[in-house]
Amino acid sequence: QLQLVESGGGLVQPGGSLRLSCAASKFHLDNYAITWFRQAPGKEREGVSCISRSDESTRYADSVKGRFTISRDNARNLVYLQMNSLKPEDTAVYYCAARGTCLGLLWSTVYGVNYWGKGTLVTVSS
Repeated sequence: QLQLVESGGGLVQPGGSLRLSCAASKFHLDNYAITWFRQAPGKEREGVSCISRSDESTRYADSVKGRFTISRDNARNLVYLQMNSLKPEDTAVYYCAARGTCLGLLWSTVYGVNYWGKGTLVTVSS
């Protein structure tokens, strides 16, 4: 079964940084657009960033714009989410997901996702 695996989560103080990684087994990530989602306790899963498969264009939720950066390393079959200036409200389980495109209004929703990872926990607290 095709699977995504996230890593890099942990506990960080407000203002700190973390880099999450998304790896794939049995398929190439550059064949898909990749979205990072997050889900905080009691809240719905929300998309925070997406990178397209073709021109590597990117999209960000307003809440993370200017602080988070999504990127690819196709040689290593990885997608990263660099998170800077972290805030307590960024605390959530972060998931990567493979989908067809980042275009349109649905990029930040779970609609159209083909594959999910199991998530990695990010806790921002002093």
